Amino acid sequence: MIPVSAVPRRVLGRTGLSVSVLGFGTAPLGDLYAQLDDGTAIAAVERAFELGINLLDTSPLYGRGLSEHRCGTAIRRVPRQDIVVCTKVGRWMDPFHGPGNGSGFVGGQPHRVARIDALAVRKLLVGLRPMVQDIDDDNWLLGPTLAPLLAAMARNGLVFDALVLPRHLPRLLRMIGSHPDLKFVLDHCGKPLLATGEIAIWQRDIALLAEHPNIVCKLSGLVTEAAPDWQIADLRKAVDHVRACFGPQRMLWGSDWPVVNLAGGYAKWFAAAETLLADLSPDEKADIFGGNAARIYLSSRGLTC
Repeated sequence: MIPVSAVPRRVLGRTGLSVSVLGFGTAPLGDLYAQLDDGTAIAAVERAFELGINLLDTSPLYGRGLSEHRCGTAIRRVPRQDIVVCTKVGRWMDPFHGPGNGSGFVGGQPHRVARIDALAVRKLLVGLRPMVQDIDDDNWLLGPTLAPLLAAMARNGLVFDALVLPRHLPRLLRMIGSHPDLKFVLDHCGKPLLATGEIAIWQRDIALLAEHPNIVCKLSGLVTEAAPDWQIADLRKAVDHVRACFGPQRMLWGSDWPVVNLAGGYAKWFAAAETLLADLSPDEKADIFGGNAARIYLSSRGLTC
């Protein structure tokens, strides 16, 4: 075996980074012109490191992220200070374009429906949560390209966690009505505007959502929507409304940790939730604080806890 010191290194400009004078261009690890199996690709990166090459050049374009994924797997056990990874930004990529686009990449990470099917093989994966609250297009939930992905989630028994804002609720209502076979969890109760008290429209939309049996409500995230000095009374109206609409069998408590630390912390929110649910039976509280989550997320995946 060639010793590690065979490839000399130099300091890169003013960065202080010590990099090998030869780098490893990893486009082939993204299935450029020919498909590689994972073992061969990862072994190539490991062998390069053994030869003293500590500079890896990759890109999201290389197999739609496959090269980056394989590089990451190969260097997972390498000390952070011993490896330098270069990647690229700025190239526009169409996530719905197939591999036959003239780029030379013949394999790569699967797209769309195939990607969800591939992810679902991992039995510990129980759901997906798009960050809808951060998407500029409020109509994203209703886009035609999303429908086959939702069908794939339903087929694989995955849950759609809806991280939405109040303005998204009417669109979410249409979405869940169009996909009755897919389970939905409304995260953070749909984030009612507790700080301003303007929750009348939210109350209307929550009641309409609860009419659909394929959606449940996660009792979480309320304290960060309330005023900074919130008290239990500030949460009660929203919690009582969710209870009335969904009932104990369709509610699941969540801590929203670590975000909850911005608004009083875990212990304060947990104590508030216990107070707000104090009149329920022990079995109902046990369901909300754990049993419902296990049933909703695990049962359709053939899992138990």
